[in-house]
Amino acid sequence: MYKKALQYLVSMGLIFLCLLAGTNIQHLVDTAIPGSIIGMLILFALMATGLVPVDWVRPSANLFIRYMILLFVPISVGLMDHFDVLVNNALPILASAVGGTLIVLVVLALMLDRLLSKEEK
Repeated sequence: MYKKALQYLVSMGLIFLCLLAGTNIQHLVDTAIPGSIIGMLILFALMATGLVPVDWVRPSANLFIRYMILLFVPISVGLMDHFDVLVNNALPILASAVGGTLIVLVVLALMLDRLLSKEEK
């Protein structure tokens, strides 16, 4: 019982420390990249280098994934609060979503074609 609680405490602490570090770096550098993304990259780097074992982060990560749908409630409420802005900008939003998807699709297709042609040689 205490071991499980300690595992959750350590994993939650690591995730929130990385989030705090990412937020502080965002404010220090004054960048448009969100602090949560920077924190996630820090956590990824720590786990990829082996400084933080994956087992230390797994309990809280599984907990967050299990209840992830609850994290979308505030975002949905915010979208409904600004529904008029979304409707007024629907065409640019749709164009950027479709255009971005097409750009990614074309670039990936070209890269795959290039990789497969190198393999055949």
